[in-house]
Amino acid sequence: MSGIDATALDSLRATLRGHVIAPQDDHYDDARSLYNAMIDRRPAAIAQCMGAADVRATIAFAQETGVDLAVRGGGHSGPGLCLIDDGLTLDLSPMRWVRVDPEAATVQVGGGSQLGDLDHETHAFGLGVPAGIMSTTGVGGLTLGGGHGHLTRRYGLTIDSLIAADVVLADGSLVTASEKEHPDLFWALRGGGGNFGVVTSFTYRLHPVHTVGVAATVWPIDRTGDVLRWYREFLPAAPQDLTGFFAVLVIPPGPPFPEPIHGQKMCGVIWCYTGDLEADRLEEVLSVVNDPAPPAFHFTTPMPYPALQTMFDELIPKGLQWYWRGDFFDTISDDAIAVHERYGQGIPTDLSTMHLYPVDGAAHEVGPDETAWAYRDAVWSGVIGGIDPDPANDDLIRQWCVDYWTDLHQHSMGGSYVNFLGEAEGPERVRSTYRGNYDRLASVKRAYDPDSFFRANQNIPPSAA
Repeated sequence: MSGIDATALDSLRATLRGHVIAPQDDHYDDARSLYNAMIDRRPAAIAQCMGAADVRATIAFAQETGVDLAVRGGGHSGPGLCLIDDGLTLDLSPMRWVRVDPEAATVQVGGGSQLGDLDHETHAFGLGVPAGIMSTTGVGGLTLGGGHGHLTRRYGLTIDSLIAADVVLADGSLVTASEKEHPDLFWALRGGGGNFGVVTSFTYRLHPVHTVGVAATVWPIDRTGDVLRWYREFLPAAPQDLTGFFAVLVIPPGPPFPEPIHGQKMCGVIWCYTGDLEADRLEEVLSVVNDPAPPAFHFTTPMPYPALQTMFDELIPKGLQWYWRGDFFDTISDDAIAVHERYGQGIPTDLSTMHLYPVDGAAHEVGPDETAWAYRDAVWSGVIGGIDPDPANDDLIRQWCVDYWTDLHQHSMGGSYVNFLGEAEGPERVRSTYRGNYDRLASVKRAYDPDSFFRANQNIPPSAA
């Protein structure tokens, strides 16, 4: 269906506690803006939901009118799947709330919350959830995709800490999914994306984390091969208290990096250490950073965990042009290293980058069929991001990303972290993300959304009855 009748839209406004924003309204452009400014879609309306009642009413409206529906949490979707031209966006962003139970070491989080909301509240109790590396990321999209970040080697994926989720289904019913209630839905939500319903709240198990050791080590870009050959052996054998994601990058013009290396292409590792800082264990563990080659810069400091989570917020704020693609890797082969060397030398813009995030350690302690996340044997989750503030460079960053990914993909495990799937990569790429879990996901989709009402996502069509 294209567009929404004005009279019908008025009826939705009368039903919701939250705002309904249409193209003629003053705040429309702000309401439809995404983290990725490369996406420019014009929904017929945006329903800003204040709670589960608003979510139910919005779903009922979309079902009755036949309008296409998309669901928006934090708005970080790389391909912009939370907006549909001429459709209806169900916007959870007003539902930003966090409730910590320090005695039970659990936290309940509203479906529109961002990681910064979660980190701020839990940090006050010396607790946290393993989730992402940027405070502006939406909790919902990250969790439903699986979720990895600085605490993954120590505490697992985000979904490994998920205890329960409140979900509004396509028929408007509100259910709680957990190990005991709707366990099949709970299994699918842990990595299966937004295919099964609208999650209005998440409940997580909390883990001890407060002040962490943070380090940044960078080497000249022509030492990429030496560093990667060292990194691929060192990190998987390191204690789970230590993690570090590898990157090719252009050094940004600001602290902690000294001015002489600003603007230079380099490779590096951003480290996070959750072990004993009093005994200078971080310096001891990282004393080996000279082994592959002398670093151009090496910096260590203790840091509150939420400060680490906000470290990149100012560098890559909302409103930049993005194009990304990803893959899983169980090893970093010599052939893959040659690809990284070539494309690292050719980084097209100052913000474009490639990251390899470790997803081993505690994440390997969960079986591949225990959650929808099928790549429990992956050691790294890689993403290539073409990034720039200027829309005139869209073709440049897109082509660099696609060429880099095309040459690297043959050295991957074949599938990607679903949140790193890019624009229109196709159903086979979605299938490859879930390996042997795909058919079970399609069966759960048939049980909970047989008409594929929730299809503005990396879609898993329902299996035949």
